[in-house]
Amino acid sequence: MNIFVFGSNLSGAHGAGAAAHASKYHGAVHGQGIGLHGTSYAIPTKDYAIKTLSLGEIKWYVDEFILCAKSHPQHQFEVTRIGCGLAGYRDEQIAPLFKDAPENCRLPHGWRDEYNG
Repeated sequence: MNIFVFGSNLSGAHGAGAAAHASKYHGAVHGQGIGLHGTSYAIPTKDYAIKTLSLGEIKWYVDEFILCAKSHPQHQFEVTRIGCGLAGYRDEQIAPLFKDAPENCRLPHGWRDEYNG
């Protein structure tokens, strides 16, 4: 099964970008901004007030996601460029957070090799 991994906010308001796509097509649940729902996985990049989280806070949620991906090797996790849109981070800031992602995680172009080589 393919799981769509997207950047969310802690309030679970999936109103724009990849979050809106996850809500419409992958079973993301309004009000649930963290974790596996339907065929989606929400990684918070913004808080309840829709303010961008620090990289340290995002890393904590990414680490939780990596544990989930490792414990579900039968699934393919399609990771979007979380944090690189509305949250305002750059690929070179977010990609290293995924350096321990298992092979069943399809990362955005360059994230596995260019930024974590």
